Amino acid sequence: MRRKLFVTTALPYANAPFHIGHMMEYIQADIWVRFQRMQGHEVHFVCADDAHGAPIMIAAEKAGKTPQAFVAEIAAGRKPYLDGFHIGFDNWHSTDGPENHELAQDIYRALRKQGLIAERTIEQFFDPVKSMFLPDRYIKGECPKCGAKDQYGDSCEVCGAVYSPTELKNPYSALSGATPVLKSSAHHFFQLSSQRCIDFLQQWTATPGRLQPEVLNKIREWFAADDAGHVTLADWDISRDAPYFGIRIPDTEDKYFYVWLDAPVGYLASLKNYFGKIGKDVETFLADPAVEQVHFIGKDIAYFHTLFWPAMLHFSGRKTPDKVYVHGFITLGGDKMSKSRGTGLSPLKYLEVGLNAEWLRYYIAAKLNARVEDIDFNPEDFIARINSDLVGKYINIASRAAGFLAKRFGGKLSGDLGVEGRALLDGLRNASAGIRELYEEREFGKALREVMLLADRVNEYVDRHKPWELAKQQGMDAALHDVCSTCIEAFRLLTVYLKPVMPALAAQVEAFLKVEPLEWHDATRALGAHTIGPYQHLMQRVDPKQVDALFEAPAAATPTPGGEPLAAEIGIDDFAKVDLRLAKIVNAEHVEGSDKLLRLTLDVGEGRHRNVFSGIKSAYKPEDLIGKMTVMVANLAPRKMKFGVSEGMVLAASHADEKAHSGLYVLEPWPGAVPGLRVR
Repeated sequence: MRRKLFVTTALPYANAPFHIGHMMEYIQADIWVRFQRMQGHEVHFVCADDAHGAPIMIAAEKAGKTPQAFVAEIAAGRKPYLDGFHIGFDNWHSTDGPENHELAQDIYRALRKQGLIAERTIEQFFDPVKSMFLPDRYIKGECPKCGAKDQYGDSCEVCGAVYSPTELKNPYSALSGATPVLKSSAHHFFQLSSQRCIDFLQQWTATPGRLQPEVLNKIREWFAADDAGHVTLADWDISRDAPYFGIRIPDTEDKYFYVWLDAPVGYLASLKNYFGKIGKDVETFLADPAVEQVHFIGKDIAYFHTLFWPAMLHFSGRKTPDKVYVHGFITLGGDKMSKSRGTGLSPLKYLEVGLNAEWLRYYIAAKLNARVEDIDFNPEDFIARINSDLVGKYINIASRAAGFLAKRFGGKLSGDLGVEGRALLDGLRNASAGIRELYEEREFGKALREVMLLADRVNEYVDRHKPWELAKQQGMDAALHDVCSTCIEAFRLLTVYLKPVMPALAAQVEAFLKVEPLEWHDATRALGAHTIGPYQHLMQRVDPKQVDALFEAPAAATPTPGGEPLAAEIGIDDFAKVDLRLAKIVNAEHVEGSDKLLRLTLDVGEGRHRNVFSGIKSAYKPEDLIGKMTVMVANLAPRKMKFGVSEGMVLAASHADEKAHSGLYVLEPWPGAVPGLRVR
């Protein structure tokens, strides 16, 4: 039967470019989609930017842009990633599109009609300077459990305690530095605690095949019963107060949907936007019971996609997901990649240094399975696997046979390949069903191992028959023709099996073989006495220098007279991200146990003082600094040091070679400057 599939990946948050984790998920989903299309199934593969929420609103303000302009700039940079790695989405949209506004509000109205929306007054922290309620991550203070300073409003990074923001000691706003005040506000809640929701979700999650066993086990923990045998789920706060960049809640003036309500609705909105472009009715499509709705997501957002999302859909009268495929993270050397720690793998840099996008597609696929497991990028293993599997085993088959066919037989394949050749090819064709099943179940690593085992068989056949020797022997033209034709036919079959992973290479092979785009059923038929085109080299080996370049720091620029190269060029938007403020040094003192640091107490015009450690002890006496004005980086993330937490950085100039050239100069503004002024 021809399946009808609606497939999505998680929506990337529109506050930054793609990272390697995004690309891993998109590659996994793209492989599965391409495999389905090769079988003739109808697939609609969509995604969108997750464009709402306080972080985007705040980032846009810092950049001096509207949230819409900020998101549009991020969205404009998506194409090089998607095209570069051959990700074939049918449509890319935004959760700020009109379709998402309409759908999110319709779903809310339906849930309210079902009696599943409740309003409750809650108390939360309010920033009197920014005139806004503060999300938990924008409230900082002392941990109520261990007393650690500068901890976020929901959990302590020192002792691991979890708490509410109102439990923090000496709280302050991470946005303005002001002391927040408690303020009451009416919030809207989706009543996930309703027995109707609990009964539905227990039934929905338990449907065989819908969720992976590891995900189902985690959900059972969420459904754990109390001592009285009652299963409870917490209601979900789905509203946020203005100012907030998002979708307004119907019948309110200053309430907006929490970003996690409208983000998954973006799946439906992107599909609706796409169907509007191709003239297809989205309601009719989704009402078709034959349609399968499939989501690919990371393990960190399983809670939203297996509880809130299906409950929202079901109780608003909509189709619920048929499959939610959860994957792990991609690591580097066993550690989770982090752009901020400099341990990431930049997808764009990967392309810029000349690495083949399909090498990464193959390497990721070779490590993926149907379980919720992290996969590791190991540079040495990457080089070895690509050079061995793709070049040494697969490409080698065509390169060893095509030249003889062109020179001796005009590129025409033999119609009768002999007993051994036919037996080899029958074995390759018989593997089709097993490999197809592995692709269907997302066991890509196993599928590729099976393909490479088949390639090994073909190379063993070549080594037994040695076409390079047959070509030198009189009267062996027929044998040479059969062997080389067998190799090319085997190469075509292997290409069918590899095409979901390497679509661009498959297109090159199709052109070389002069065949129509390969479908899965092409693995069950013979090419016959067909004429192929001239062979051109299809893939080179990985150069280790390219991989080294992937992890190299940017090259140094020309040194200045001060002895230090200029940093890489930036735009005005990059500069605007650094918030430089004038600060008054209220106090300065030596740090016991440190030969370099002074502890500075700074007034940055926030209504509170900041603690900053500065490595200027060699150049300044504490008493000479007190009362002076200086410049500091005010939006630098607090750093936990041996001696305490440092809440910024004081700017100073020095020569690159401080040992050879003495002199360190703290920046000082002209008289008349006051704390809090921004350097622009």
